[in-house]
Amino acid sequence: MISLISHGQWLLFTVILAALVISLSFHEFGHAFIALRFGDDTARRAGRLTVNPMPHIDPLGLLMVVFVGFGYAKPVPTNPRLFNSRYAELLVAAAGPAMNLLLAVISINAYLLALKWGWVSFTDPGPKLFFIYLAQINLLLMIFNLLPVGALDGHYILPYFLPRRLSQAYRQYNARYGNIALLVLVGLAIVGVPIFSTIINISEGLLQWIAFI
Repeated sequence: MISLISHGQWLLFTVILAALVISLSFHEFGHAFIALRFGDDTARRAGRLTVNPMPHIDPLGLLMVVFVGFGYAKPVPTNPRLFNSRYAELLVAAAGPAMNLLLAVISINAYLLALKWGWVSFTDPGPKLFFIYLAQINLLLMIFNLLPVGALDGHYILPYFLPRRLSQAYRQYNARYGNIALLVLVGLAIVGVPIFSTIINISEGLLQWIAFI
C-alpha cells in the first residue's frame, strides 16, 4: 500500500484504503447485528452496532493496512451465554463473511448498472476503481476470514460441520496453536509463498459469478 504513494498513485491508494475501511466496518457490523438477533446485546452496548468506521477501526490494524497491505478491525465483543440458539455462534461468525459477500454483490452490480444507464463510462477512473476494488476487497475478506485458523471466523464455523469428537479436538488444537498457524501463514506469504495471491485469484474468479447485470 505505502508503495503506491511512493509511486505517486494517490488515487489508487485512497480508493483501496477507503474500500478496506468500509469493508471491515460492514464485516464487524454484520457480527454485531446477528448477535443481537440471537439475544446478545453486548456489541450494541459497546457501540458496535453501526457501519460508522470509527468504533470498528483498530489504529494498529489500520497502520498495518497502510504499511504491510493487510490489517484488521477490532473484534466485535460477544457473550455466548446470552445466545438463545445452539446455532447462534455459527451464524454470528458467518455474518461477517456474508456481509462482505453482500457488499461485493451490491458494489459490482451497482457499477454495472451505472454503466448500463450511462451514469458513468469506462473512461471514468474514479467510479471504476472504487466499485471494482470494493467488490474484490470484500471477496478477499470473505475468503480470508473463512479460513479455519486462529481467531478468524472460520474457526467458529468449521466445528459445526465435523463429527463431535473431531470437533472437540479441533477446538482444543486451534485454541492452542491456531494463532501460531495464522502467523505462519502470514509469514509464508510475506516471504513469497503464494498464499494471498491464491486468495486473490479465487476472488477474481468469483467476481464474474456475482455480476448479474
